[in-house]
This record gives sequence, C-alpha cells and structure tokens, in this order.
Amino acid sequence: MPQRRLSLLQAVSLNMATMIGMGPFITIPLFVGKVGGPHALLGWLLGALVALADGLVWCELATAFPGSGGTFHFYDAIYGRGRLGRMLKFLFVWQFLISAPMELATGGIGLGHYATFLFPGLSGPLWSLSIGGKAWQITRGQALAIAFVAGGVTLAYRRIEVTGRMMVVLWVGVLITMFTMIGVGIVHFDAALAFDVPEGAFTVNRRFAIGLGGALAIAMYDFLGYYQICYLGDEVREPARNLPRAILISVVAVASLYLAMNLGILGVLPWRDVVASNHVASDFMVRTLGGRAAVVITVLVIWTGAASLFAGILGYSRVPYAAALSGDFFKALGATHPKGDFPHRSLLLMGGLTATACLFDLDTVIAALLASRIWVQFVGQIATVFHLRSDPALRAKLSFRMALFPLPAVVALAGWVWVFATTDTLPMALALATVALGCLIFLARERRPQSG
Repeated sequence: MPQRRLSLLQAVSLNMATMIGMGPFITIPLFVGKVGGPHALLGWLLGALVALADGLVWCELATAFPGSGGTFHFYDAIYGRGRLGRMLKFLFVWQFLISAPMELATGGIGLGHYATFLFPGLSGPLWSLSIGGKAWQITRGQALAIAFVAGGVTLAYRRIEVTGRMMVVLWVGVLITMFTMIGVGIVHFDAALAFDVPEGAFTVNRRFAIGLGGALAIAMYDFLGYYQICYLGDEVREPARNLPRAILISVVAVASLYLAMNLGILGVLPWRDVVASNHVASDFMVRTLGGRAAVVITVLVIWTGAASLFAGILGYSRVPYAAALSGDFFKALGATHPKGDFPHRSLLLMGGLTATACLFDLDTVIAALLASRIWVQFVGQIATVFHLRSDPALRAKLSFRMALFPLPAVVALAGWVWVFATTDTLPMALALATVALGCLIFLARERRPQSG
C-alpha cells in the first residue's frame, strides 16, 4: 500500500499547480467575451465563492474518509457495496474516464497554442486523412500537445516522494509566472481600460444571466483542481489536518492571484483586444515590455501548463487504481509498480486517454468536461454531505465541519446548477446521454453477477 509521504506544502503545490495551469492564460478571451466587457470579473468573484463553498464539501468528505480516489472513495466508504453505492461508483468512473482526460487535454492543447507564438509553423497540418468524404487532420500543435502529455506521464512514472519534491519545484515556476504577470500589470495599469464597462452592461435580463452563467462556467473550469490532493489521500501526512488546509489555502490563494492577474491584463489591453487574442499573456507582454519579454512569459506559461498537466495526471491516475482495488473496475489496474510502489498501469491508461482527447477542439473539450462531471460528481457529493449529516453513525466520523451548514452546500449546488443550465445545448445533451448510457450499462452488468 502507498505510504503517507506528502506534506502540506506538497499538497498545496499540487492543488495550486493543477488549478492554475493553462486555464487563465487560454480562457480569458472567452471569459470576457461571454459578457462583453471587463465586468466579466464578476464571474471570477462568483467562481471563487462557489469554489470555496464546494471546497468545504470536499473538506468534510475528505477528513471523514481520508483515502485515495477522491469522489469514488467517498462513495465507496459511505454507500458501500449496496446497489446505490455500486451504481454511484460505476457512474463516477464511467464519466471520469471521459471528463478527466478532457480536463487534462485542455492543458496539452493550451500548451500547443502558446507554443505557436514561439514557433508559428506549428499551427500547420501534420497529417491528413479523408474518411467517407470528411477530412480529418492532426496539426503540429496537436502533436506537440500529445508530446507534452507523454512528458507528464514520464515525470509521474516514479515513486511518490520523488514526484512530491518535483511538484514543489514546478509550483515555484507557476508562482513566478503569475507574479510576473501581476507585477507588470500593476506597473502599467490603466483604470480607464480596466473599467471600460459598456453602457447597459448591468441590465439584469435573460442575456445577462446566460452571459454571467457562461463566465461562471469558465471560472469554475479555471478553479478545477482545488480538491486534487483528495485523489492521493492515502499518501498525505496527517490527512485529517492537512487535507482541509490544502483545499482552503489553494482556493483563497488562487482566487486572489486570478483576480489580480485578470484585472492587470484588462488594465493594459482593451477588453475588445483581449477577446480577439489567441495568446493573451504573450500579447500583454508585447504591449508592455516588448517582444523579448513576451518570449520569456510564453516560456513561463508553458512551464505552468506543464506543471498543471503533470499534477493532473499524477492525481487522476489514482482513481481507476482505487476503483480496481475495491473490485469495481478492472483488477489489472489495481497493480502497483514492483519497485516504485505507484499505480503504473492506471497512470498509463490515463495518459493514453488524455493524449486522444488532445485531438479535439478546445472550446468543445471545456464545455463537455464540465457538463459531464457536474451531476455525478459535484451534485452527487453535495447530496452525500446532507446524507452524512443526517446519519448519526456517519456524522460521528466528521473531524471537520463546515461553518453555517447547510448554506455553503446550497451555494455550491446553486452554482453548479447555474453552470449546467447555461451550457450550450450539444454539451448538455451529451452529458445527459453519457449518464443515461452509464445507467443502462450498470443495470446490464447487475444482471450478470460474473461480469466486470
């Protein structure tokens, strides 16, 4: 079994590196465009509120049941081997094998996008194929994204104490990138640009609600990862103490960094230029310090994205592993490396699925991963906390209790429902179809006692 070797500092670095990653550097144009102006910053504030509220949900579950596997482990510990427990665990792994690789792939895709700033030729096609009259192609940027994924798997393919120290080093690079952007933004800040809000921007109507909901969705995508350490709960020292601290420190720290960086960018670049930018951090540096500085910040952004990709692959690879150990997934994935004591087969599976997801469009990947994850994971966990609080035997296990319960849980629920309700029709339909298909497959498996 894995040993508890990760410290609080390593846990925070893992969470923050996963949260920051490529997200804020590739989504700011989409984010501002959702509401059509710098008042999109309201979406960041709402996202921070929902992430903090949902983080408290994770804190309660993680401290009561500190094991590896995140949501899967919580469902296993609370609902056990009963029919409801088996269904929730199956549905979680089912959607996880779709949503987790898509989330990780956004990092790889973003890395490919920023690399084109340094090497414009990477945007061209590498390989093309025509099937049934429809053209398929892989660009050089997509190939580079897959290469970054392969690199992340290679870094994670070693003992956890080694990866923990490596994560802190990568995290330092993440902080350097963020503080560089923030510092330059402060020096060159123009309040007239930052608060150039269009007339009628705050008129509350259906368009405003949908736009703000879309901005909230992007903010939540950028905040994803505040719970990453929960996937390695078996490998954290003093989990009842360090898990909630890591979650809450990560949310507050990253929310502060995001707000400062985005305000700085909007105080340098007109918001309409931000919306039109393909690599906003690089364009920000071109405007303030010139082309050489833009090259430096682009390299730092790539470093940040690589750190996030590595952290995500490391954490998410533990989920199929935990499912296999409990008998709810393929047993072969429950094996650990004979010398390194880490789940090498599960790691390779997650890497392969992530590489495949890098072949899809970034906007589609972001929308689909959020929509597919909301109901089974986030809403399911919120319902589980209510169940936990209502059962005296389970409630006794709580070593961390959120203040003002149930208010934070209700805020988190409202936030996730709002995100889903304002999602485009196609990703919403695909998410619902995924859950429905998963239910059908589960019922079919239940009729075959020897299956799986």
